[in-house]
Amino acid sequence: MEPHIAASILPLLGWAVHSGILTRRLASARRDPLTGLHTRAGWTARAEHLIRRHPAAAVLLVDLDHFKTLNDTYGHAAGDAALVDTADRLRTWCGHNGIAGRLGGDEFVAVIQDLAAVDLDALTAALHQPFHYDGMSLPLAASVGACPLAELPVPALTDALAAADEAMYAAKGRTRRGARSSR
Repeated sequence: MEPHIAASILPLLGWAVHSGILTRRLASARRDPLTGLHTRAGWTARAEHLIRRHPAAAVLLVDLDHFKTLNDTYGHAAGDAALVDTADRLRTWCGHNGIAGRLGGDEFVAVIQDLAAVDLDALTAALHQPFHYDGMSLPLAASVGACPLAELPVPALTDALAAADEAMYAAKGRTRRGARSSR
């Protein structure tokens, strides 16, 4: 190969390698390293797309109940196992009908194509099954809030998240500030 051809190919090869590395880093930044679910940024982009394509879509927020107690009693490794197990249950429930993500801590999110086509009670039941860790069966519980986008005046993801958040706190039996709800 002639030197001037090799000299022009070398920078292109370097850019190709650099581009591949950046692509992998971006993909890994959009996935939670513990659970493998989408992070907030990765989930939001996919959720916006799904919402545009499916007018009957619904947004769900899932928050583990008594997670701090689990962590304090059995240790952070048990807490991590609970997060992984919750992620697996949510991912399985969503299947091909939606997208699950982890917002952070013990809070998860999902968007599904049609709330009427899935069994929300089945998700709640699955999230209330004990999980196995280090030879023990440990309790797991979660509160779920859902917002069908069709119930909103304008089907916007931010509004759906806020409504799902309120529904999730209502499911916990308390208001956003932690005071007991009168319901």
